[in-house]
Amino acid sequence: MTAGAAGVAVATNGDAPREGGTSSASQTGERAKAREAASLTGSAKMYRKTTEDVKFTFDAHLAAENNTDPSKATGTFGFVHLDKPGGKGGWAKGRIDCLMTGGKVATATGIITETNIKEIKGGRVGFSVHDKGKIDRVGYSWAATGGPDGTKKLTKCTSSAPMEKVRAGTGDFQVVPWKVPYPTN
Repeated sequence: MTAGAAGVAVATNGDAPREGGTSSASQTGERAKAREAASLTGSAKMYRKTTEDVKFTFDAHLAAENNTDPSKATGTFGFVHLDKPGGKGGWAKGRIDCLMTGGKVATATGIITETNIKEIKGGRVGFSVHDKGKIDRVGYSWAATGGPDGTKKLTKCTSSAPMEKVRAGTGDFQVVPWKVPYPTN
């Protein structure tokens, strides 16, 4: 029995070649090189005491080679705000144009490219997310004004504080912290 247990330990060693002949050490090295500078991903519905159905979706990334320029972030966002599930309301989709993260908090902006509200198409909107595990929080640039207004003047990576709670069990946002390139002198 002792020989059998030792054989299993050797066969599952982290440096042992895996299928295809690549060791986990070299896979880990590849992943470390490929780590993006920052990201915000996920989808969730907002907690509301009313019948409102509000959902945000993010797939935002800042590549490692763009670590010093958050305005080179890429990806997509989407949001839906209906008076009730399947009811009346608005929706928008767009492309991310800036992403900054700090710890488990992200701020991103993007340009609306598709929507059912023609006045906001082409406008910039901002989002913030606090990745708190089971009960994340979300904020958006129009929090104090009632809705996106189609502005093109919103500064990149600008939003309100992440003040709204995510409805439990509806999703989970993931934030990859940005490693800020501080000056060395």
